[in-house]
Amino acid sequence: MEGKFLENEELLRIAKTHPCLSREANTAFGRLHLPVSPACNIQCRFCSRSLNKTEQRPGVTAQILRPEEAVEKVRQALELCPQITVAGIAGPGDTLATDSALRTFRLVHEAYPNLTLCLSTNGLMLPDYAQKLYDVGVRTLTVTVNAVDPEIQAKIISYIVYDGIRYVGTEAASILIRRQLEGIRKMSGLGVIIKINTVLIPGVNDRHIETVAKTVREAGANIYNIIPLIPQHDFADYPAPTCLQIETARAAAEKYIPVFRHCQHCRADACGIPGKGDLSSKLYGQACAETFSHG
Repeated sequence: MEGKFLENEELLRIAKTHPCLSREANTAFGRLHLPVSPACNIQCRFCSRSLNKTEQRPGVTAQILRPEEAVEKVRQALELCPQITVAGIAGPGDTLATDSALRTFRLVHEAYPNLTLCLSTNGLMLPDYAQKLYDVGVRTLTVTVNAVDPEIQAKIISYIVYDGIRYVGTEAASILIRRQLEGIRKMSGLGVIIKINTVLIPGVNDRHIETVAKTVREAGANIYNIIPLIPQHDFADYPAPTCLQIETARAAAEKYIPVFRHCQHCRADACGIPGKGDLSSKLYGQACAETFSHG
C-alpha cells in the first residue's frame, strides 16, 4: 500500500503485518478467521455457503463458533502458528447481520489486544455498526462492493433484507450501494484501513470496475482486490474470468487505488500463513450440523 494513503504510523505498521493488505506480509504473517456469523441479510447470485472441510473459497467453514468460544480458538491458533497477526471475521454469512462479530471482537480484543482485528462485510449494516466496531478495536475492514450502478448491482443480487423488509431489483441495489458508501465514509473517517473486494463477473460488471474503484476511493477506501467469479449458484453457467480479463480489470482500478494481487480465496475458517498450508482442519476439526439463514 502506498504511503500517501496511510499517513498514520500505526496504520502503516498494521498494513505491513496484515497478509491481506501487503504482498510482503502475505508470505510472512498469518491470519485466523473466526466463523461466528451464520446469517446473511442479502442473497448474491454467485454465493453458495456450505459446511465442509474441502472447498477452498469464501462462504465455507467446517463449523460455526459461538462468540464465547473464540478466545480459546485464538489461543489454539497462536500455538499452531505464532506468526498470526490478524484475527478476522469473514462469515460464513454477513458479519453484521447479527451481533456475533461485535461480541466476538470485544472478547478477543480484551484477551489479545496486540492482534489486529479485521472484519469483512457486504456493508448493508455498516453505517449502524461503524462506531461500535471501532470501539471494540477493529482497525481493518473489507467491504464487498460489486457495483455502484443499481442496474448492474440488481443483476448480481437477488434481494436484501433491510429493517425487516425484503427488497428486490434496483430498489434493493440502490439501498445496498447507498449504505455501503455511507459505511465506507464513516469507517474511513474513524481511521480504519479499508479494502474493497469486487467479484469480477464477465458480461455483468467487468466494464464497470474503473467506476467502482474511483467511487470507493473517493469514499475513503485504501486498497482494492478483484476476486474472479467462481461459477456456482445462479451464476453456475457463467464463465470464470480469464487471466487477461482479470489483469485488464486490475489496470482499470489501479488508475485510482492500489490493487492487491495475492488473494487466496480464503475460507471463513482459514488459519495460518496464506499459501503455506491451511491449518483450519487442525484447529476446527470435524464439521458440525448448523443451518444458514438469509435474514
